[in-house]
Amino acid sequence: MLAGGVAAGVFGSLLGLGGGILIVPLLTIGFGLPLREAVGVSLICVIVTSGAAAAVYLERRVANLRLGMTLELFTAIGALVGGLVAFLVSERVLAALFSAMLVYVAVSMIRGRDLEPDDDIAAGSMSSQPFGLTLDGPGYAVHGLGRGVVGSIGAGVVSALLGIGGGLIKVPVMHLLMGVPLRVATATSNLMIGVTASASAIIYLVRGGIDPFVAGPTAIGVFLGATLGSRTAHRIELRVLRLLFVAVLSWTAFEMIRRALTTA
Repeated sequence: MLAGGVAAGVFGSLLGLGGGILIVPLLTIGFGLPLREAVGVSLICVIVTSGAAAAVYLERRVANLRLGMTLELFTAIGALVGGLVAFLVSERVLAALFSAMLVYVAVSMIRGRDLEPDDDIAAGSMSSQPFGLTLDGPGYAVHGLGRGVVGSIGAGVVSALLGIGGGLIKVPVMHLLMGVPLRVATATSNLMIGVTASASAIIYLVRGGIDPFVAGPTAIGVFLGATLGSRTAHRIELRVLRLLFVAVLSWTAFEMIRRALTTA
């Protein structure tokens, strides 16, 4: 579990995805853990990785803290609702939903492109500019708050159901619907996913859905892997990593679909 957590953390940090997207299949397929318990452990891992990344993004002033706090209020509400619904949904449905999400991410990775430094606002250019009293940041204006609120609630529900932190939804919502630069949206999402995961993890904890003997080593592994990945990202060819990640996701999606079809 420790080694698997390290691998998930490395992949997640290198590709800008939370480790939960690999933690849930790792625990269910590799260790035979019930899907609902694997989701609870994944939420703990998301909290750990988000806490580690939040300090860095805040120190560099890349994240829009005011926007993150505003959207997170609604995301946490969605996470609470999702946490309650998760115990009413069968494991077969959860496995099918997770498989669909893996396919979506794999297709997005294939169609994605490498971002050049000039594509978005560089972190260094923002570090000396303080945020104002509005949701806008240096060099960009935030709009479409209503759409962002709806998307944030949906991200919270998905996070609680699948244990992924909701970043896969938050980043596109902020970037495409609210006009936030991709680099800022990613950083702001990293601040938010820990709070989102905490809101739903409480429900899993109260209902006995989190095994501490599984969560401990896995979370430590994810933290170590994320730290290692962030330090070695510049040495790895992103295209090669993306192809490998797509292959892993495709196989995992196949296994999760097979599990959904065979689970009683």
